[in-house]
Amino acid sequence: MESLFQFLFSPLPTPALISIFILGAAVLLWLNSRQKPVTPSVDLNRQTVGIQGGARKSTAMENDNLISYYYEDARTLYEVFQRGLHASGNGPCLGYRKPGQPYQWLKYKQVSDRAQHLGSGLLHRGLCPSPDQFIGIFAQNRPEWIISELACYTYSMVAVPLYDTLGPEALVFIINRADISTVLCDKQEKAELLLSNCEKELTPVLNTIILMDAFDPDLIDRGSKCGVDVLSLREVETLGKDNKKDPVPPKPEDLCIVCFTSGTTGDPKGAMLTHENVVSNAAGVLRSFERSFAPVPQDVSISFLPLAHMFERVVQTAMYGAGARVGFFQGDIRLLPDDMKTLQPTIFPVVPRLLNRVYDRVQSGAQTPFKKWLLNFAVERKHLEVKQGIIRNNSIWDRLVFHKVQETLGGRVRVMVTGAAPISPSVLSFLRACLGCQIFEAYGQTECTAGCTFSASGDWTSGHVGIPLPCNIVKLVDVEEMNYFAANGEGEVCIKGKNVFRGYLKDEDKTAEALDKDGWLHTGDIGKWLASGVLKIIDRKKNIFKLAQGEYIAPEKIENVYVRSGPVAQVFVHGDSLQACLVGIVVPDPEVLPGFAAKLGVEGSLEKLCKNQVKDLHLHPEQFSIENGLLTPTLKAKRADLTKFFKLQIDSLYANVQ
Repeated sequence: MESLFQFLFSPLPTPALISIFILGAAVLLWLNSRQKPVTPSVDLNRQTVGIQGGARKSTAMENDNLISYYYEDARTLYEVFQRGLHASGNGPCLGYRKPGQPYQWLKYKQVSDRAQHLGSGLLHRGLCPSPDQFIGIFAQNRPEWIISELACYTYSMVAVPLYDTLGPEALVFIINRADISTVLCDKQEKAELLLSNCEKELTPVLNTIILMDAFDPDLIDRGSKCGVDVLSLREVETLGKDNKKDPVPPKPEDLCIVCFTSGTTGDPKGAMLTHENVVSNAAGVLRSFERSFAPVPQDVSISFLPLAHMFERVVQTAMYGAGARVGFFQGDIRLLPDDMKTLQPTIFPVVPRLLNRVYDRVQSGAQTPFKKWLLNFAVERKHLEVKQGIIRNNSIWDRLVFHKVQETLGGRVRVMVTGAAPISPSVLSFLRACLGCQIFEAYGQTECTAGCTFSASGDWTSGHVGIPLPCNIVKLVDVEEMNYFAANGEGEVCIKGKNVFRGYLKDEDKTAEALDKDGWLHTGDIGKWLASGVLKIIDRKKNIFKLAQGEYIAPEKIENVYVRSGPVAQVFVHGDSLQACLVGIVVPDPEVLPGFAAKLGVEGSLEKLCKNQVKDLHLHPEQFSIENGLLTPTLKAKRADLTKFFKLQIDSLYANVQ
């Protein structure tokens, strides 16, 4: 007490003491506010361990028991949503907006009630609450998509997504293959497409079309002429509300969704996925996140990747189970930046194509030597932090250099998951530095629900796809014709676990090609185990061809090299077994090519510049897209369709190189 009295009434401190006090306070503030490194979920030098049969599992798994669920009370997709309702305290669930307007939200109870009303309406009209009852959903991402899906799960029925860009032939094939009598559509144009098939008697099983948007009353008369009832979604929900039926919850082993892969050749294949498949896959991702990155009720994700693609479905499953929110884009990818700024998502599922655009925009923004130097210096400083496990967006470099690009994503993204296609290691490393959020890379395919490997939290390295999820194990098998051998740590990637699909709907031959007698899914991708135990995808078994001289070519590897050139937006490399060389179709970047050409003294429109070509390369002014049928909905090249589309150009190219 005496010392305190002396301190209070002692002479004023000297300037030197004041400086020491200020410095000490600043150090204390820095120590308390500095970002703590992410604790890796595994030993980064030994991330997997071998088990019986040549397979590998994550070292984070305490035993060989693969997980089927994350929450004890949520083992089906129906239970996952009900858990989210309680975890959120009936908080906001599904968000939507009109141009220039803020997001509006449906609460969890609203969504659950509407799903029960819709499902009851479907049952009142004669459908069966059974895993043998398939319901088509033909719509773009929107809240009604989720309500329709949840209506199926509330009564043990099966959702069958129909892609926005499937052609008439594929639609007919899927409706008939899956015996779909009822399809829920978003817009009148899609209903008209379905009715045109009915009028031609191509889809005799289809008898009901339910529209989410308003439609012309004449559509009802048109439908009745070919035996199809055309109803509004509100009408069916009202019918169900007046004739409400108790839920008939599914079991984990029941089918929940048949996801028809768009494929690059042949008819679509219907991958049959169970509730356990989807829930276990989401559980594997959540377990990989660890507590630091797992979603909580305050989190929000933006939905723009196709809901018919399982990557988006698994992300949303993880969100709903935590009671978090999902906001939908307006339906126009060109408006996505505005949606991002308005929604301010914290969790962002994305594909490499979009991340490449972000990377290119940041790079092209540094137009002077000083700006280029500053950008590279800032990336280097931030990357040093990333390598120490420090992920943040509040450093001096974020304020000076990176804040604008972070704001284009809404400014609040804390977790990003990239999948569906490979991403360049240099792009991934760059974005981990400049975006200031944890970026996970996933690898998988529809047949294992979505993902089978996932980069570990705290692993800042790139050029690999991580380690097996705790819901599956992975092994490599020999591919002798390509000189890949498991003994060398190389081979075809094979997956076994809770997330592996049941098979293709009514297609035993294709199922036998994908699943062997021991239950291993053969992916067709070639992998390599790296020294740290992570998996690297190095080749593709299916997309290879042999040139006339006997040389095997993997065109995607070549395309991935050329597409990193600034003036290049897209590349399609083609080879012929009767030819000794390759030819290519290139789509130039319309924002880069004119400036690039001007530096060489060449002026003109994009179309004119494309015609000014070298003889063994064809420049095409229109981008490959889902809309023109040259990309799958997961943004992979439809190689067979590209070959047909550019047949004249390819023939001309080969004629010129003779």
